[in-house]
Amino acid sequence: MGDRFAVASGWRVATAVDARDASASARTLVLDVPGWGGHRAGQHVDLRLTAADGYTAVRAYSIGGAWDPGRPTHVEVSVQRVAGGEVSPYLVDDFAVGQRIEVRGPVGGWFVWEPGAGGGAPVLLLGGGSGVVPLVAMVRERRRAGDRTPFRLVYSVRMPGDALFLDELTGAGRRDDGVDAHVVWTRGAPPGASDGRPPGRLQLRDLARHGWPPDLRPLVYVCGPTGFVEAVSRMLLVLGHDAAAIRAERFGPST
Repeated sequence: MGDRFAVASGWRVATAVDARDASASARTLVLDVPGWGGHRAGQHVDLRLTAADGYTAVRAYSIGGAWDPGRPTHVEVSVQRVAGGEVSPYLVDDFAVGQRIEVRGPVGGWFVWEPGAGGGAPVLLLGGGSGVVPLVAMVRERRRAGDRTPFRLVYSVRMPGDALFLDELTGAGRRDDGVDAHVVWTRGAPPGASDGRPPGRLQLRDLARHGWPPDLRPLVYVCGPTGFVEAVSRMLLVLGHDAAAIRAERFGPST
């Protein structure tokens, strides 16, 4: 993909100002987007790459950082490399600071969290794989705003090398700010995993143990691959959660 632009309405040309590893297979990019008017936690952007022959490819990526009034034109995305993918390998392995890319957004108004959402009800965040990115944006927005809404986050991830933001959520970078995060390892757990749970898919008992009880009427956000979102949504209903309080965002292979 090249650096050729014929920008249509709604698209902006952004420049990468930072790029850092987010895991063994993912990278976080910070883009400077001229004219950016801000975003809400949970929204996403479309990124468009254009090759020298004019071929274009567009992919959607969740915004991972809360909007910062001190850096109002900065947008952070985290990209997970998809084997055989057309865009993600380039963004993870080759896209460098100083290069440009087209951005459209922010996109989405349903899968968002803002201080005061839900009338102060507790919030339950359920992420599968890179679906944790918009949920982390909600955690960061809560922190930025000094909000005290109780948060619980359950993160389902295959292996330690695949985990995003693990230190921020559960390790040395974690803050004692009322966010209770728990990781469910589905393929392999790190040495000394504290709860002794053997690796395996997220189960009903995991949600019952680490989520909020349904009688507290939490606001629930679920994000991840389609199969994960559908399975988790069914489990939430079995546990007695209100379907109207469940907000889901799913993703699947690009076509």
